[in-house]
Amino acid sequence: MLPQDESLEILEEFLREHHYEKLQGIPIRVILQLAYLVLKETAFVDGNKFYRQIIGGAMGSPFTLTLANIFMWKWEKMPFVRLITFSYDHPRYIDDIFFTFNEPKAKIVAVIKKANDFHPNIKLEATIGSCVSFLDLLINNKNGILSIFVHYKPAAEPCVVPFVSDHPRHVFSNIIRVVRYSSILGIFEKERRSFQLMLLYNG
Repeated sequence: MLPQDESLEILEEFLREHHYEKLQGIPIRVILQLAYLVLKETAFVDGNKFYRQIIGGAMGSPFTLTLANIFMWKWEKMPFVRLITFSYDHPRYIDDIFFTFNEPKAKIVAVIKKANDFHPNIKLEATIGSCVSFLDLLINNKNGILSIFVHYKPAAEPCVVPFVSDHPRHVFSNIIRVVRYSSILGIFEKERRSFQLMLLYNG
């Protein structure tokens, strides 16, 4: 969960470092006031109880997503993280990061331990091995050659999207993941067969 006050400080640092004295005509002072309102005034009612969010931001909010990326921008500038990020490619989606590391396992464990000391609210959960998942990819390292599969979460139902679904239309086009994510023909054929069986299973 994003620490609210610290996130606002990091937002100001980000805007000033990138020379955004005004953003679309809005001065930094006003942007920070609006950000404060969005973070500090998030509330909801459940039954007859009123709740106000004191850590993090509203889930699914475009602002919370942007702020999380800015928070990670600050995190990536930390000296211990630079060991990873400047030595290797590291795709990142918000707080999910994938990287390869050609050093002993103990060294990366030490880096992750330091990263976990960055903030009490931010804890990294590492998956270290020759086969790991990253978002909806399953990445396998066999003798230095990476193969990519579609990653299916263990609790996922065997369907493209849930049977009762209010997903936007573009989500339904995600079935092309089988083609995009399969790095070799054999993997693609296996995924294609699984996909056909899933469609048959669902009628």
